[in-house]
Order: sequence, then structure tokens, then C-alpha cells
Amino acid sequence: MGKISTDKNLINEFLDRGVEKIYPSKEALRQKLSSGDRIKAYQGFDPSGPFLHVGHAMGIRGLRILQKLGHEVIFLVGDYTAKVGDPDPNRDGARPILSEETISKNMAGWKEQAGQLIDFEGENPVQFRHNFEWLSKLTLNDLILLMSKTTVQQMLERDLFQKRMGQNVPIGLQEFIYPLMQGFDSVAMQVDLEIGGTDQTFNMLTGRQLVKEYLGKEKFVRTNQMMEAPDGRTMSKTKGNGINLSDSEAVMYGKAMSYSDDLIFRAMTLLTNVTLKEIAEIEQQMKDGENPMKFKKLMAFEVVKMIKGEKCAQEAQSHFEKTVQNKEITEDLTEETAVSGNMTLLDFLKKSDTAGTSTSELKRVIEQGGVEIDGTKITDPTKTIDFKSGSVVKKGKRKFIKVV
Repeated sequence: MGKISTDKNLINEFLDRGVEKIYPSKEALRQKLSSGDRIKAYQGFDPSGPFLHVGHAMGIRGLRILQKLGHEVIFLVGDYTAKVGDPDPNRDGARPILSEETISKNMAGWKEQAGQLIDFEGENPVQFRHNFEWLSKLTLNDLILLMSKTTVQQMLERDLFQKRMGQNVPIGLQEFIYPLMQGFDSVAMQVDLEIGGTDQTFNMLTGRQLVKEYLGKEKFVRTNQMMEAPDGRTMSKTKGNGINLSDSEAVMYGKAMSYSDDLIFRAMTLLTNVTLKEIAEIEQQMKDGENPMKFKKLMAFEVVKMIKGEKCAQEAQSHFEKTVQNKEITEDLTEETAVSGNMTLLDFLKKSDTAGTSTSELKRVIEQGGVEIDGTKITDPTKTIDFKSGSVVKKGKRKFIKVV
């Protein structure tokens, strides 16, 4: 490995942009990164769904900075922790236990998706690892020792568990084990730093405790701010409601344009490389009366540019202006389906959908006015319709389904 860089601009960007909190402190990590010592850092991603999204990109970009500085960087796939699944604050109970087949299918394209932002080749390649390597080898004795490092009281401090207990919703014992499993990743890899969303704070701090217990050293934790999905909910792999790294540039741009005006600058701050000084100047222009559309298009352009490059961003913007602003229906926006006959609108979308969208998500899109049939908006998912050859169903702002 080459020499470690202590570039102040890169270090400041890593410590400040999109960062919620650093443990034990920002200054302690700054001192470590400025020392010239090589550190080992990682972020883990459970394949609970097939899509990495721009929310994950915030952490991946952090890994890229560390890679540029010359540190040892790991992109960890939580293929073993995914069996249990981190408790989801948007669920009333435990996640379903995923099969190995589902996990394997979900993570199939991840290296390619993440490779748009970090380098798995070259002089200082990011390592692509799986926690199956070590978690699958833990014996019952290992597990007993691991569980002895914490207490029930400590686990119950997690706000999600507090909420579930208050609502008298069951908590599975496997959900207690999850933070220990994720925490043990840090021990097994002997890392110095972990990156993750604020929703992972409890798990990452559990890992920090375990590193002290097992290895007798410090582990830094950087929590990333969370960016809402364009629909206003939490961006989620399982819901598939994010701007996904696997999306085409046109779809990515269109989804970014779905953000409300009040989220333009938050998205620009967290999801693009536009400087904070430029963002502040743009924000002032909007306060002075400039049309928000101008800045929303800039934000969408920069989101695509960050992931796909400038040429793709230009093509995506041109595509959006033609198809959405000028209402042109193009062949690349239209899918053909052989699904036809009398059925409910929801059944038609379920049968013709090729993206694997959940039933609840399709229902929500219909009820919120996102579906038109031959130009007529339908908001009742149970409405029975005769889908004939030539019928055109518009789903959202950018997708058309034509019955053939």
C-alpha cells in the first residue's frame, strides 16, 4: 500500500458533510486521520432487498474518501445478518427470516451498483466481503461468550424495543442477537472505524463496546444523516421506494424531480457534490423569488452526475424535459404487456409489473392518483376494468404500460 494522505479538505469533507455524529468525537477522529496512520474502515449493507439506493451512497462516498486517503476500506455484505434482519422501525413486529436463496438474489448486483462510486480494483482497492465468513463459524460457546458481553437492560435501551414494549408488540429473541452479530463484524475484521445511517447507531455502538471488550482498542463510529425518499417516507431496500443505484439515469433523474420543493437543498447537500457554499448561494436565490423548478432540475442533474457521470446526467435531463415537461410519450418509457381482460386495476398492475413492486406500494400509488388509463385517472385499486389491446396505462410520471 502507498503512503497515507492527510489532505485537510478531504478529511474535513469526511467529518462534516452529511454527518450526524461521530463517536467518541469529531476531533478525536480528525486527529487520527491527520496522524498519517492507516486505519481499517467499513460500512455494512444487509441484502434485505435487491437495491442499493442514494441513501446508501452517502456512506459509500465516505468510504471513497477514505480510499483516496489511502486507508484500508471494506464494503461488507451482511449476508448472514440478513437471515435475522435488523428490527425495522416501520414494522409492527419482527422481520421475516430470509432464505439463503432470497439473500443471494438480493445481493447479486451489489458490487456493480456500488462500483459506480468506489473502486474495487486499482492500487488501493476496496475489499468486497461477506459476514458469512465468520458468523457462520461461531460455535454455541462463541455465542454464549458474545452474549455475555451485554445485558438485557442494555438491549432494552434501544428506542425501537422501548416502543414495541409500550405497544405490547412481541420482540423476538433473535432481534436481541442482531446488534451483537453486527457488532461482532467489527471484532472479526478488527476495524478502527464503522460508517452507517443514524438508524444503525445502536448497533454500531454495540460493536464499539465489543471491540473494546475483545480487542482492547478504540473503534470510531460515524453516523450519516438520513435522506427521505421522494415519497416522503424512509428510503428503504425492502420498500424499493428509493432512488436506486441500479436505476437508469432517466428514472433516477425523474425520481429526484419528485422531491418536494422544501427538500431541494437537503437533497442537494446529502446526495450531490455541489459545494456547501454554492448551495447556500442557490438557496438565497430561491428565497429572493427564483423559480424552484430551476433548482430542482439542478439537484436532479447533480444526483445523476454523481452516480452516472455528466454525460448521462445531460441525457437524463433532456429526456425529462421531453417526456414530462413537454409530455412526449417515447418508446423507451413504454413497456408492452400481454396481460388483458376483465380484472381490477391492482391485479393488472401486479401481473404486468416487472420491477417486483409490492402490492401495498402499488395500492398506494393508485390511491394517491398516480395511475391513469387512457388518460383517465383511477384512484380505486378494486375497480374492475376491461383491459384491451391498445389500452395505455400510465403509472407515475414516467412509466407507460401498453396492452398488446
